[in-house]
Amino acid sequence: MATLLLVRHGRTTANASGILAGRTPGVRLDDTGAEQARRAGARIAGVPIAALLTSPQERCRQTAKAVAEGQRGAGHPVTKAATERGLAECDYGDWQGRPIKELLKEPLWKTVQRQPSAAVFPGGESMVAMQHRAVSAVRRLDAAITAEHGADAVWVAVSHGDIIKSLLADALGMHLDLFQRINVDPASVSVIRYAPDRPYVLASNTHDGDLSWLAPKPAPRRGGRRRPAADPGAVVGGGAGPA
Repeated sequence: MATLLLVRHGRTTANASGILAGRTPGVRLDDTGAEQARRAGARIAGVPIAALLTSPQERCRQTAKAVAEGQRGAGHPVTKAATERGLAECDYGDWQGRPIKELLKEPLWKTVQRQPSAAVFPGGESMVAMQHRAVSAVRRLDAAITAEHGADAVWVAVSHGDIIKSLLADALGMHLDLFQRINVDPASVSVIRYAPDRPYVLASNTHDGDLSWLAPKPAPRRGGRRRPAADPGAVVGGGAGPA
């Protein structure tokens, strides 16, 4: 199956001021966030991507634009980022737009921290529903991209902290109640490969470093798609790593 790069949006004005933005319209990257997004795009520029998907929230669309600009700057063909509602921010309902320091005092805050599978945001969605829609969307997209572009394809999904944490938890086989052990910073890149037997988390919450080792290998000179090597599963002893 294809390889997925999960990119969290860069820092926003709401992040910097301690507000839970949620799906509030008009929340944009601040200057720091714009630079973070540019750097993430520059890192990913070493990998020609087959598809670029983004949450509908503006901060993610801005970050996706930076990824697309990095691809164009590296001479890779890339279509305009497509919006995917399954990657949208969690619907925090009545919590949306409130200061984090106020939400800390809510009884629900402890549930979100200790047992997120039981958390339902007033006027919004449950964290279980959030994870289900995100995982369903990503696995559907990954299968479609693999079918169209081959098992060596790499694609990007730009989304939000809790969404990406829930996707990593699913890939790691972790119960949602443990997902708060995962950290996903603004403009970080995490990598999942959905192999036939199981997902593999290749990287989590990375801020720097070369990603070109993820690039698909060149096709044979005589044309045709290169047949990927048989997947041996998890290599006993850890294997040799990427070339």
